Amino acid sequence: MPSNPVAETVASLLPRAKAELTELVAFKSVADFTQFPKSESDAAAAWIADALRAEGFTDVALLDTPDGTQSVYGHLPGPEGAKTVLLYAHYDVQPPLDEAGWATPPFELTERDGRWYGRGTADCKGGFIMHLLALRALKANGGVPVNVKVIVEGSEEQGTGGLERYAEQHPELLAADTIVIGDAGNFRVGLPTVTTTLRGMTLVRVRIDTLAGNLHSGQFGGAAPDALAALIRVLDSLRAEDGSTTVDGLDATAEWDGLEYTEEQFRADARVLDGVGLIGGGSVADRIWARPAVTVLGMDCPPVVGATPSVQSSARALVSLRVPPGVDAAEATKLLQAHIEAHTPWGARVGIEQIGQGQAFRADTSSPAYQAMADAMAVAYPGETMQYAGQGGSIPLCNTLAGLYPQAEILLIGLSEPEAQIHAVNESVSPEELERLSVAEALFLRNYAAG
Repeated sequence: MPSNPVAETVASLLPRAKAELTELVAFKSVADFTQFPKSESDAAAAWIADALRAEGFTDVALLDTPDGTQSVYGHLPGPEGAKTVLLYAHYDVQPPLDEAGWATPPFELTERDGRWYGRGTADCKGGFIMHLLALRALKANGGVPVNVKVIVEGSEEQGTGGLERYAEQHPELLAADTIVIGDAGNFRVGLPTVTTTLRGMTLVRVRIDTLAGNLHSGQFGGAAPDALAALIRVLDSLRAEDGSTTVDGLDATAEWDGLEYTEEQFRADARVLDGVGLIGGGSVADRIWARPAVTVLGMDCPPVVGATPSVQSSARALVSLRVPPGVDAAEATKLLQAHIEAHTPWGARVGIEQIGQGQAFRADTSSPAYQAMADAMAVAYPGETMQYAGQGGSIPLCNTLAGLYPQAEILLIGLSEPEAQIHAVNESVSPEELERLSVAEALFLRNYAAG
């Protein structure tokens, strides 16, 4: 990166950023309080509030959102008449999954092979640190030229919609001219990327009941309806022979018209085992950015160890459906529920409970903010041109903000490039990406203020 004062300042602040991210990663801030204590999330929120106060933010507040979690808000006043930019991140994280699969403890930031490992390093505690670095670099080099609002969500990973509902109830709070969502990522390390589309999502819990209680499989198997077998048939009906998602009535033929993703690169990024084929049809970009995708997230059924020779009377599954831009998530939910009911065999009783839902998002890339970001990224990533990509994940707040502030420009950047392995074991962040994106964000704020 060519020498410039902002870049030099960010580089000098990286050791401090690492120490702060270490502290933040140590909080087990999973917003599922059946698994992790609420005190861990509350402590993380308090840490973030203290960090904002230390940077001169006013009106710092812990917002009690309707889903029982806290989001952290702060305002940093800029010059009189300056534009307002909202910076977003979230401090809640995914559960660590199989802790035995982590090479180092998930809630201890550990440097290994040039990367920083730990749950939340990239998604999205690192995003908050990125915002801090950008603001500190500007303060050290002439000041922050815009009004800055920061919102750090406490339940994004759970999809429970607490911050969305809070924002709807307090629409003036997050109003801004431009919104930078720090929860996306570059297409690959070193390639500056803004995410222009997000798939929406719906999450449902499915329960199938067939018997008053479990039965001996020798005495009753062959005639007694097996709830687990019925559930397996239902789940299998959600995929075609090639693995494509097939929900009755839901279009799965859209095509992506932006940055392409080769199968070879995807196989490497996804760590697909040798000899195992990819699923679905069309290009990889079609499949992960433009089309629906169903995933069975979990099942309640007897484990292999300790299983008894029984016909199961009841079985449950948690099913996620990613919804592409252009498809209403509420309508997709109705289609998914109707599909499950229609494909439940043997007259089994089926119950469907919706757990979460969020709409898809598509950005307006013709806005001035995108040019300001492109110019900033050209400096932070010498020799590279900013790319437009989609993201298969969901950030439900994006559509809420777009609806509340239709004139606001929304950009999505962040640290979750493929090597980060977010949501998986051994999540990590590239410190070089943290450095470059912090520089890019700082320069963007300067460019945007001058535009």
